[in-house]
This record gives sequence, C-alpha cells and structure tokens, in this order.
Amino acid sequence: MPESPGLDELRVLAHPVRLRILSLLTGAAMSAAEAARELGETQANVSYHLRRLHEAGLLDVVEEVRIRGGLAKRYRHDPESGSRFTSANPREEQLLIATMAEELKRRSEFRVPGKPGSTSDAEMWVDRETWGKALEHARELSDLLHSAAKPPRTRGTIPVSATVSLFEMRRR
Repeated sequence: MPESPGLDELRVLAHPVRLRILSLLTGAAMSAAEAARELGETQANVSYHLRRLHEAGLLDVVEEVRIRGGLAKRYRHDPESGSRFTSANPREEQLLIATMAEELKRRSEFRVPGKPGSTSDAEMWVDRETWGKALEHARELSDLLHSAAKPPRTRGTIPVSATVSLFEMRRR
C-alpha cells in the first residue's frame, strides 16, 4: 500500500455503500454476508466493497471463520484509518462531500420526529483560535461516538446519525 493516498484511494471513500459499510463496521466486526443482511444489499456487492475498503487500508481483517467449508473474513473499521485520506485535489474532496450529503439525505428519512437532535449549517468568518477550537471539538465528538459504537440492535442502544464536515474555505 502506498504511503500517501492517490486519487483512487481518496475516491474509495466517495461511494454511498462504502460509507454505510464503514459506519456499520465501526461498531462490530462482520463478514460480507452479515453486512449484506444488515445493509439490505447483495453479498456479492458488499464483498466487492469490503475488498476495496480493505485494500485502501480502511478495514482490518479481525477474524477468519470456517462456514460450510468456506472461509469467511470478518472486517472491522478503525475510524483513525481515515485520517490519512486528504487530497489537494478539490474535485476529489467535493466528490466525497457530495457523497456524504447524499448519505445524510438518506438517513434523514429515518429521523424520529420530536426526538432531540442538533442541526447546524453555516458559512461564516471566525478567528483562527475559534476555528482551531471548533476543529478540536469536532474531533472529540467523532472520537466519542466512534469509541462508543455498538453492533446494530444491541440492547440499550439507539440508532443515531452523525455527519460532520468542517473545512476552511478560500476567499472568493
């Protein structure tokens, strides 16, 4: 695997099924068949995406189990693995953000009316110190949620959506 990601490695993140797989496998290690059932996708499709994510270094094989004479790999996502995926190519970053926006749109269909949440959208000017603090808080929020992620339908848990995309903008 190359030291610094190329365009193709960044692009691996910009696929809606892959984003869903990464989210799912943060809380639990799963095989292609298990993940396919959870996502409502075909095993062949999920298997393909698992391989791509593993090749890009975003998934670890944490277990191999024998099932009906075959060998099933269980994968898990380490959220820290994505921190190396940055690009100086604005088009590639726009593709990833557009995919995240589409995934947020899909998830919003499952929002429970009347339940508390937090939504914020802003384009503003702030000083560098405030910006640094905001980024630090966003990382802390992400770490908190990722470290607490459990397998789907674990007793005492609720499904939640969290999408955070903070970035400095260039001056017009």
